[in-house]
Amino acid sequence: MNNIEHYDETQIQVLEGLEAVRKRPGMYIGSTGPRGLHHLVYEVVDNAIDEALAGYCTEIKIDLLPDNVIKVSDNGRGIPTGIHPTEKISAATVVFTVLHAGGKFGGGGYNISGGLHGVGASVVNALSEWMEVTIYDGKNIHFQRFKRGNYDEEMKVIGETDKTGTTITFKADSEIFEEVVYDYEVLLKRFREQAFLNAGINIIFEDSRDLENIQKERLCYEGGIRQFVEHIHKTKGLDGLTEDVIYISSEQNNAIAEIAMQYNDSYNELILSFANNIHTVDGGSHETGYKNALTKTLNEYGRKFNFLKEGEKLAGEDVREGLTAIISVKLEECEFEGQTKGRLGNPEVKPFVENLVCEKLMNFLEENPAVAKIILEKNIAALHAREAAKKARELTRRKSAMENASLPGKLADCSERDRDLTEIYIVEGDSAGGSAKEGRDRRYQAILSLWGKMLNVEKARLDKVYGNEKLMPVVTALGTGIGEDFNIDKLRYGKVIIMADADVDGSHIRTLLLTFFFRFMRPLISNGNIYIAQPPLFKIYRGKYVKYAFSDAERDKYIAELSENGKYKVEVQRYKGLGEMDPEQLWETTMNPETRTMVKIGMEDAVKADEIFTILMGDKVAPRREFIEKNAKLVENLDI
Repeated sequence: MNNIEHYDETQIQVLEGLEAVRKRPGMYIGSTGPRGLHHLVYEVVDNAIDEALAGYCTEIKIDLLPDNVIKVSDNGRGIPTGIHPTEKISAATVVFTVLHAGGKFGGGGYNISGGLHGVGASVVNALSEWMEVTIYDGKNIHFQRFKRGNYDEEMKVIGETDKTGTTITFKADSEIFEEVVYDYEVLLKRFREQAFLNAGINIIFEDSRDLENIQKERLCYEGGIRQFVEHIHKTKGLDGLTEDVIYISSEQNNAIAEIAMQYNDSYNELILSFANNIHTVDGGSHETGYKNALTKTLNEYGRKFNFLKEGEKLAGEDVREGLTAIISVKLEECEFEGQTKGRLGNPEVKPFVENLVCEKLMNFLEENPAVAKIILEKNIAALHAREAAKKARELTRRKSAMENASLPGKLADCSERDRDLTEIYIVEGDSAGGSAKEGRDRRYQAILSLWGKMLNVEKARLDKVYGNEKLMPVVTALGTGIGEDFNIDKLRYGKVIIMADADVDGSHIRTLLLTFFFRFMRPLISNGNIYIAQPPLFKIYRGKYVKYAFSDAERDKYIAELSENGKYKVEVQRYKGLGEMDPEQLWETTMNPETRTMVKIGMEDAVKADEIFTILMGDKVAPRREFIEKNAKLVENLDI
C-alpha cells in the first residue's frame, strides 16, 4: 500500500471558464484540424444569421484578411453593452467570456437559432490568439480587445455612430490549431449554403490575403432553396425534367418547413436536409417525413389517374431516382442526435412535414397534370428498371448455383479467412495481374485481374450491372452484393485496393471503379475499406544501389544522391505500367505493407463527391471541360 502514489483533494482540477475550452478544444469544435478551424468562422457568422432570422439583419460581410485574420460584420441590433445584472460587467463581455451565455436560452432574444446554442462566441474567443469586438448601438461605438479569451480593459466607448451592428475580428490561435490557413472554397460553399437557406439575406465574402488576386463574392438569393436546387443542377451539369422547381412550405406552432424539389435526367438522388440552417448529414425526422409522404403521394396520384397498373406499387427508391430535394425546417428548439449531432430527433417534425407534403404536393400535381405526367413516367421507368434488376440478380444467382462456382476464375484467393487480416488487389491487365500473383503474400493477399474498360455506372441503372463481365467478378469476389442486397458483414476482405498504372488510363480505371463503389457499394467507402495503391513512377539505380521515386521531384533528389554530385552515372527507368515490373519489384514498391504507400479513400463530404462523380462521369461535356480547365494545374505526372 505504501507504494501507491498519493492522491487527494488537492489533485482534483477545476478548469475555470474558458480555460476548459483551451484544455479540451475538441469537445467544443470537434477537432483542432481544418474542420475545427473553419468551424470558428461558422460560429461567428451563424450568430449574425440568427440576427437575420430574428428579422434585424439584412447584410453580413466576411473578410478573409492577410495573415488569415477573419473579420465578420453585420448590420443587426448590436450585442447589448449594458451592465449585466448579476455579472456586473458589460453584457457583451459576458457573451465573449462566459460559456453558455447568450440570448438563445429562453430570454426572448431569439425564437430560432443555429450555432452552438450560445457557446459559440466565447469558444471562438478562447481559441483565438486575439479578438477585437466593435459594437454599434445607434449612438455609441463600443470596443474591447481580448487575448486568448482574457482581457485587460473593460469594454469602452470609442466614438459616436448612427448605425447598428457588430464587427468581430479574430486570429485563430496557432498554439491550438495544427495549421491556421483557411480554405476559400470551403468557406464559400458554407456561406452560399446559408444564403440559399435564408432567402434575401445579403452575404458578402472577400478574400484579400493575396492583394494582387482579391476574390469577392456577393451571395443573395431571393428564390431561396429553389435557387439552391437550380445551382446544384447547374454545377453538376444536369438538366431538370420540368421547367420549374417545385416549392412547398408551411408554418405551424412557430415551426416553419419549406421544401424545394426537381427531377433531373440522372439516376441518382440527392436529398439535403437542414434544421435551423444546420446541415443534418444523417437526416432525421424531417427527412423521414418527406420520404414517406413523397412515396405515398406519388402512389396515390399514380393509382388515381391510372399511371400504375393493377398490382404495381412505387417503392421509395423509384420515386427518388433522379431527384434533387432540399428540406429546411426552422424550429424553436432543435434536438440533435448521434455522435456528430447530424440527425434531427424532434418527433413532432415528422408528421408536420409528412402532412405538408401529402397535402400540398398532391394539390400541385393535380393542378399541373403535364408536370405530374413527366414525374410519374420517370418513377415508373425506375420501377421497371428495379424489376429488371431483380430478375437479373435472380438469374445471376441461379447461374452461379448451376455452375457451382461462387468465385470468379480470375481471382487468385488468399488462404487466410479472417477479413481483418486480408486484402484484395483489383489489378487492371493480365500482365500486371500475373506479376501481382507471383509477388504477393499468398496467406493474406488476394488478386483479381480485370481487363479493358468497364461500364460507366454513372450512365447506367442497376439492372445493367448484373451480368456485366467487367463488374460482376468484383461483386462476386467481395461477397457483399450490391444495391438492396448489399451487406457489409459479408465482405470477404478488410482492404479493397485498386491497383492501376500511374498514367491517364490508370486514372480512368480508378475513377470508373470508384464511381461504381460510390453508387452501388457506398458503405465500403464510408467504412474506410477502399484504398488506392501508389506504384512508383521511376526506378533510379547505380549498380546495386536502387531507389524508387513517386514524383519528378523525388526522382531528381535520388539522382543527385546516387550520382554524388555528378561523379557517377545514374540510370533512370520510367515505368509506363505495372506490367513492366517483375514480381519482386511490384512486391517491394507497391504491395509490401512494410514499404508500400497507399491512399485511403474517405467520404468527408458526400455531396461534393456526388457532384464530382456526376461532372467527371456524366453525359454533359461542358461541366467536365470547366472542371478540367480549373484543376489542370493541380495534376502532376500527366502522360500525354
